[in-house]
Amino acid sequence: MKGFAMKKIGETGWVEKPIPKLGPLDALVRPTAVSPCTSDVHTVWAGAIGDRHDMILGHEAVGIVEDVGELVHDFKPGDRVVVPAITPDWGSLEAQGGFAMHSGGMLAGWKFSNFKDGVFTEFFHVNDADANMAHLPDSIDDASAVMLCDMMPTGFHGAELADVEFGDSVLVIGIGPVGLMAIAGAGLKGASRIFAVGSRPKCIEIAKEYGAEQIINYKNGEISEQVLRLTEGKGVDRVIVAGGNNDTFIPAVKALKPGGVIGNVNYLGEGEFVRIPRTEWGCGMAHKQIHSGLMPGGRLRMEKLMSLIEAGRIDPSKIVTHRFCGFEKIEDALMLMKNKPADLIKPVVFIK
Repeated sequence: MKGFAMKKIGETGWVEKPIPKLGPLDALVRPTAVSPCTSDVHTVWAGAIGDRHDMILGHEAVGIVEDVGELVHDFKPGDRVVVPAITPDWGSLEAQGGFAMHSGGMLAGWKFSNFKDGVFTEFFHVNDADANMAHLPDSIDDASAVMLCDMMPTGFHGAELADVEFGDSVLVIGIGPVGLMAIAGAGLKGASRIFAVGSRPKCIEIAKEYGAEQIINYKNGEISEQVLRLTEGKGVDRVIVAGGNNDTFIPAVKALKPGGVIGNVNYLGEGEFVRIPRTEWGCGMAHKQIHSGLMPGGRLRMEKLMSLIEAGRIDPSKIVTHRFCGFEKIEDALMLMKNKPADLIKPVVFIK
C-alpha cells in the first residue's frame, strides 16, 4: 500500500509498505476522508516526539471497514466508521485507572503517527476495534465526521480540564480548530462570557458563531492586561490554552482569578520548559490550578459527540475551510497546514 510519511525530521514523502496484518481484535479501514493536523507539522518539522523514519503520518480519518479480526463482534466489512486519534489498549492497567490515553506509557494511547503508521494511507490498522471505532450514521457527512477524530474531542477536553461550570467566564487562548471547538465546548458546559484570543479574520468569524463574546488580539497588547480591563480587574474563572508556545502560561496565569483552573490541550512541540509567573501564581499558593492532558479516545466518546451533531447542538463542519479531492492531495493539504494562510482553519482530503 502507498502512504504519505515522515521520512525523517524535516522531510516527508510517499512510501510503499505492506498492508497491516490483523490480530483477532483488530480492524483494517480504508479511509474516505482524512485531515492533517498542526501536530503532524510539529512531528515532522520540529521533531516534537523525536525522529521517525518512513512513518506514515496522520491521525484523523473516517472510512470503510475493509476487514476485521475473528474476535471483533460489532463491526464488519463495509461498515462506515469514525476512528478517534487516540486508540488506547482498553485492557491496560492505565485504562483501568481512568487514564486510557496513557495505556502502555505516557501518551501511548496516541498510536497513529507516533508508535505506528498513521492514516494517510490506503489502509490503516485499528487496535481493539470494538472499543476504538464507532459506527458513522448517514446523517453525518465525512467533513463533520473527520472533525470528530481530534479537533472536537480535544477542544471539548480543554473545557473539561478547565472544569467549566454554569456562569463561568472563560478565556480561550488560540482560536485555531481546537480553540474554536473549545469555545463551543465551553458554551455547551454553561460558560456565561467567553473571551477568545486570536487575530485571523476567518477564525474570529467562526469564534463569534460558536459563542465568543469578545475577541482579544494579542497584537494589540499583553493578553492578560486586555482581559483584566474587560473584567474590571477581576480576571476570568477559567482559561483554556489551545495555542501559543511555552510562554503562554504566563498570560493564562495572570488572567486567572484565584481559585480558577487552566485547562491545557496545546501541543507544545519545542523547548525544554514552560514558564509560570511566580508572583501572579501567588508564590505557588493562589489555588490557580493547571490541568493538562491528551484527549480521551474510544468509541463511547465518539458516540456521545456524534449525538450532539445529530441533535443540532454543534456543527463542526464550520471549521472546514479547504477541501481537496483525491488521495494524492494529502501532501498539498499537509503543506497548507504547515504554511497556515490567513483564510485557513482546517483542510479535509476526500478519498473515494
